[in-house]
Amino acid sequence: MANRPIDFGYNPPTGNRLIERVNPRTFVQDLQNVLDVACQHFSSIWISDHHMTSDRYRLECWTQLTWVAARFPGPLLGTIVMANSYRHPPLLAKMAASLQVFSHGRFVLGYGAGWAEDEYHAYGYEFPSARVRIAQMVEGIQVMRALWTGGPATFEGEYYHVRDAYCEPRPDPIPPIMIGGDGERYLLRAVAEHADWWLPFSRRLDTLRQKCDVLRQHCRDVGRDYDRIRKTYTLTVYLSPDRAEAERLAGAALERENPAFAGDPAGLRDHLSQLVDLGFDLFQLVFPRFPDTDDMKLFVDEVLPAFR
Repeated sequence: MANRPIDFGYNPPTGNRLIERVNPRTFVQDLQNVLDVACQHFSSIWISDHHMTSDRYRLECWTQLTWVAARFPGPLLGTIVMANSYRHPPLLAKMAASLQVFSHGRFVLGYGAGWAEDEYHAYGYEFPSARVRIAQMVEGIQVMRALWTGGPATFEGEYYHVRDAYCEPRPDPIPPIMIGGDGERYLLRAVAEHADWWLPFSRRLDTLRQKCDVLRQHCRDVGRDYDRIRKTYTLTVYLSPDRAEAERLAGAALERENPAFAGDPAGLRDHLSQLVDLGFDLFQLVFPRFPDTDDMKLFVDEVLPAFR
């Protein structure tokens, strides 16, 4: 195990993402019940950002995050991750600053360039090339930091502009910005230059090791200390006392490019330890048995103590 603290967060559903069992009629109460358990053991809560997943039940990220912030005063609050295009960055800067006031400084802004093309088109957003979306994300970060750190703020970019703008009260502390994604040429360059924290996609260990090496090289190129960027990792966990049962529950989730974990507590301890050895020290976990909490409680009892 690494000597540094290892933190665990919980990534609950915002609706039906084809992982958990979501009943629209009981979802709010189910979420409350599960968070009652999670917030006793996890240091952070992370809310995903999608407006739609086809015609399935789905709630909006910031609204759900604010609901969580008001009901659970302890954990850090994060987005995993907000698509830059979905909210005008100067407005998002104001939203984040306001949430810092109401949450007493618990917010982490997970931010990304966006990827769900069908969702963009359905809601009327332009969907330019990945390179342009990444450039827009970078400008979004720059304009938000300009608003958070001074006033009046003026920023003239290619995509975003503010002039003599104030963001009062300014956030205290300034939210860490966690960039999500791991495209090697442009996205990881943006991480090296602009991120406080980094969240890659779920990857097989050999691929993830390669992504870390690419980010390390980008950091060298821009004169950034690679170790100053906090590495976080999201993992869907099919956990059971019996490995075969966990693998049966996971099914096709084990064959995806971004694989889930399926196994017993000892196997999960080993898997997380390998990720820790790569430099990751915060894990945002998905527990597929929602609204049941048997898998979460098994993690708390038999995995979490090994990292304390």
